[in-house]
Amino acid sequence: MTKKSEYYRKALPVDAPLFHRDHSRPVSRRDFIRQGFMTGSATMLSGGIFTLFAHPNQAQAALSSDMASLANEVSCDLGGLSGDSKIPFICFDLAGGANFAGSNVCVGGAGGQDDLNAIGTAGYSKLGLPGDMVPGLDSTNFTFPAPSGNGIPITSTNNDFISDQLGLKFHADSALLRGILDTVGTAAVGDVDGAIIPARSDNDTGNNTHNPLYGIAMTGASGDVVTLIGSRNSESGGNSMAPMNQINPEFRPTKVDRASDVTGMVDVGNLTGILNQPADVTAVMESMARITHKKLKSSGVSTGLSPSADEVIEDLVQCGYLKSADLADRFAGRDVNPITDPNITSIFTEAGLDVTADREFEKTASIMKMVLNGHSAGGCVTMGGYDYHGGTRSTGELRDRRAGRCIGACLNYAEKVQKPLMIYVFSDGSLASNGMPDNSADGRGKGQWSGDNSSTACSFFLVYNPGGAPSPIITSRQIGRFDNGASVVTSSSPAANNVNLLVDTLLLNYMALNGDEAAFDATFNHGLGSNFMDYVVFNPITT
Repeated sequence: MTKKSEYYRKALPVDAPLFHRDHSRPVSRRDFIRQGFMTGSATMLSGGIFTLFAHPNQAQAALSSDMASLANEVSCDLGGLSGDSKIPFICFDLAGGANFAGSNVCVGGAGGQDDLNAIGTAGYSKLGLPGDMVPGLDSTNFTFPAPSGNGIPITSTNNDFISDQLGLKFHADSALLRGILDTVGTAAVGDVDGAIIPARSDNDTGNNTHNPLYGIAMTGASGDVVTLIGSRNSESGGNSMAPMNQINPEFRPTKVDRASDVTGMVDVGNLTGILNQPADVTAVMESMARITHKKLKSSGVSTGLSPSADEVIEDLVQCGYLKSADLADRFAGRDVNPITDPNITSIFTEAGLDVTADREFEKTASIMKMVLNGHSAGGCVTMGGYDYHGGTRSTGELRDRRAGRCIGACLNYAEKVQKPLMIYVFSDGSLASNGMPDNSADGRGKGQWSGDNSSTACSFFLVYNPGGAPSPIITSRQIGRFDNGASVVTSSSPAANNVNLLVDTLLLNYMALNGDEAAFDATFNHGLGSNFMDYVVFNPITT
């Protein structure tokens, strides 16, 4: 056997790139991300005037009264939106075609997660589970892995390879669940629930319109610095595209994938180093806004376009300075660095991890800091290297566990700051097993991932509520179904064979959690039909 062919069946480190003999060489940025050659980050952008044109949520009374007058004159909103506060939202875009169904989140037939026997032994083998690890079998003598650090051990209430520790049922040997329980913290566990949506999507492409961020903005959600953020400098903020009918350039996600992106977004330059008092920084920024206003109105700026265009540009520039003064009032002297936030660092250290030692951890920490502190309404974390069908199981298990740790950290941080949170997890396509066991320590005797397979694809979401887990309307926590052979039944829901409608289904459930489901028809030009309320999984949550 040549060295090259040996690579394909070797257990790979969690950050190693993936080479597949049946795949062409990566040529696009999305190709590099899904095969793990890139981490899902992109060019670094720092904060500036034109990144500050978002709508803050709360007025800041400390600003001088003439700032409000100047803002009104140029139609610049410093007082925030009048709408209700929405639930913070984070999505995880696992680029490449990750496994969720069966080996991670339990899936079933027409009865949802209460109908796991609808999938046969051959079907479970396709989902990477050998016959002696099928949900429902006796797991009394099975040894589950120990948690990391102070993590929570996996338990199976009925010793049947099923864990309902997060409300949504997971396989009790799920690497995703293991990662979530490593970092989620005991306080958050009882207040989490979720649902799974069987839905096909194309393999190995970023052209699936999976990303719901623009839709989140369309519901009225907003942040006090920017509306949306994403870890990639792309139209959607992630690897997968957003539905074309939802894209609005006004809300294009700002790139955030490291701590410096967060601090740079509310940076007031060297003023904080020159002036000791935050109030002095605010006063300087206010003076800059007044001077700029006076100069623009007295001299007149010409763009060579038209008088109306000149006025618009003048107003935008003036609004930028006013926003800068507003941000200085709210952030000067405050530490907004996610990797020095004790609530964040403790999440990772208690799990025996270091937030600064892994780029995926820092990326996740940066986005959850922005979203859960109200600085952004929603964020997308792209993680690459989930095209892990290299003839092993261990490579996928390690990557799934790391993704789970990032998800669990978000839930834990939501508990610490006492904010509700919706997390949505998706991938471009999925994969299948050939049934051959990987008996390595990390493979755990489960089936090797042998190739792409969109028929096993699905997405899922989790909801944390500090006031108690949401109460389910669909008690089986599943929209759509799988058949006996573990393939998505494409007629089982509108989402099952249409990625656009999968996004609509997710957005419907987001609005329902906010108590806004009655406005869904008016907000989205959706394709869920007149009975769309049949796809609402949970009642609205109260904090």
